[in-house]
Amino acid sequence: MPVKESSTMATTDNSLDRSGKERLMNIAAIASVVVALLLIVIKGIAWVKTGSVAMLASLLDSVLDGGASTINLLFVRRAIQPANQRYRFGHGKAEPIGGMFQAIIIGASALFLISEAGRRLLDPVLPTNTTLGVIIMVVSSALVGSLVVLQRSVVKKTGSFVISADALHGIGDVGINLGVIVALVISTQFNAPMVDPIVAILLGGVLIRGAWEIGGNAVRQLMDVEFSEAERHRIREIAVAHPRVNDIHDLRTRRAGLSAFIQMHIELDGNMRLAEAHEIADEVELAVQKEFQDAEVLIHQDPQGQESVPAYLRE
Repeated sequence: MPVKESSTMATTDNSLDRSGKERLMNIAAIASVVVALLLIVIKGIAWVKTGSVAMLASLLDSVLDGGASTINLLFVRRAIQPANQRYRFGHGKAEPIGGMFQAIIIGASALFLISEAGRRLLDPVLPTNTTLGVIIMVVSSALVGSLVVLQRSVVKKTGSFVISADALHGIGDVGINLGVIVALVISTQFNAPMVDPIVAILLGGVLIRGAWEIGGNAVRQLMDVEFSEAERHRIREIAVAHPRVNDIHDLRTRRAGLSAFIQMHIELDGNMRLAEAHEIADEVELAVQKEFQDAEVLIHQDPQGQESVPAYLRE
């Protein structure tokens, strides 16, 4: 279940205000919980009827999805709360914290699954009721596919880290379901009981990869990784486009859930009045916020040439 870094702020749909984005995130998080509970029920029935360890892998993944989705819902609701006296930067970091919980749960379960599949390799058993199992996997794939379509639409409009990770996890779930179908069909049609645990081990590896990538993305946001080079270049481009800004330096950027923070020093004519410098800074701030609408922009004014700036701070 490959999970890549969440959408950038520059590519997020800016047609919605913050309250609209928060509403969509809530809807996606609730839908994820509902779908996970449905899948747990029908896959539990399928596992009991088939005895397939690959089906157990899929059931286990859905149980984890249910737990992770519930955690995501709690953290999404926390993340969208506004800033207050104690949390003056807002609660956006709750999203990547939720991602870390998701990664830990998925990783631990994957290790359990691989252990169970290894035991089945030593004592192979053919699955039963494979037709029922295949039907349930097809239904599961349809449910997850519908959820992913909804989540990807929400991510496009909000740029939410947690919803993005959950959507890409869902794509991986569809792959897992297809793997279970293959395991059920091949193991019974060709009397090959070893296929079932082998597929389960492969699916366990997919879970571990997904946990690693979700956790990595969460850590990057918690560690305040910079915007992409393209976004930083665009911010610089906007700032220096002002006719009275000679250059910028010390551009620093970070994200926390729906919120983003941009700060920079702009270099101005050292002889201009403070009121003029303040007006220019406001104009640059508005220009940046027009393109990065969820960003809080902080600008410091410097007289050009009066501060020694290391080369890397001009990048």
